[in-house]
Amino acid sequence: MPPPLPVPAWLWAATIATLLGLILLDLIIVNRRPHKVTIAESARWIAFYIGCAVAFGAAVWIFGGDDHAASYITGYITEYTLSVDNLFIFMLIMANFAVPAIHQHRVLLIGIMMALVMRGVFIAVGAQAVQQFSWVFWLFGGILIYTAWKFAFDSKDEEEYDPNGGVVRLVRRLFPVTDDYHGSRLTIKQDGRRLLTPMFIVIIAIGGADLVFAVDSIPAIFGITQDAYLVFAANAFALMGLRQLYFLLGGLVEKLVYLTYGLAVILAFIGVKLVLHALHENELPFINGGEHVTWVPEINNWISLAVIVTVLAVTTVASLAKSRRDTRRTTEPPVAEHADQPRD
Repeated sequence: MPPPLPVPAWLWAATIATLLGLILLDLIIVNRRPHKVTIAESARWIAFYIGCAVAFGAAVWIFGGDDHAASYITGYITEYTLSVDNLFIFMLIMANFAVPAIHQHRVLLIGIMMALVMRGVFIAVGAQAVQQFSWVFWLFGGILIYTAWKFAFDSKDEEEYDPNGGVVRLVRRLFPVTDDYHGSRLTIKQDGRRLLTPMFIVIIAIGGADLVFAVDSIPAIFGITQDAYLVFAANAFALMGLRQLYFLLGGLVEKLVYLTYGLAVILAFIGVKLVLHALHENELPFINGGEHVTWVPEINNWISLAVIVTVLAVTTVASLAKSRRDTRRTTEPPVAEHADQPRD
């Protein structure tokens, strides 16, 4: 892995300010005219955010070199791909809470802002951990391999996800909540007391889901690069394009039947890569006497990028081909029995 980029404080501040400016612009547009997001509008926003991510990658290539650019691009693609699977949970939350279509965009935007803050904390802690403790690579590698196993062999039925569980149940127990939505308001005053609305609960559920997803995505991207600046940028651009992807894909997510298996392969691959790197950085006394294991191969980011893009391409093509076959089977008329069938 290439060493981290020397990023001055002013560049961190400028990057965060730019990202916050983009989010604020989007939030102003959403609040000014709440509406049901169309496919064309989603496509334009996605093109805009992908363009921003590509422009950032070009800047990294120019000022940081091709190795760091490859790290950022690979991390961005990985995070964006993992976020596609997250859309399944978002759709369940929206459906279970019957969120009005005109307010779904705002819910996702606020939830993603919360996720950016939470992941920023995770990244800061993770960056310090990987610099100070080499055993963290073993931990991250184990998390990813275990997650890959769950993706590949655990079912993901709707009944397994309870949007009213955990934190949501706690909030309902501690605070009074109205039965109906009141526009996009999070709280209302009724009979002299302050009440939460279902909109507040939905945002808590979305933010909680994003926090859980960070447990998978943060180790995954640290398996690609240890540069906290690139990790943060890749996460930020992936998250900022997530809500538009929600409206653009819609039911298409359900057609990507092999995506979960593709993600399992990607996470397992990055997990193995982290384990190999952990061997190179080894300081655990019960492995090779606490010495670095230098004879094992390390996987560079160009190979990682090629593997991830290939897995995504294969799983997407295979998923869409299966969906077309299934659609053909259900739409083909049944074969009529001939009237002159031989009788016994």
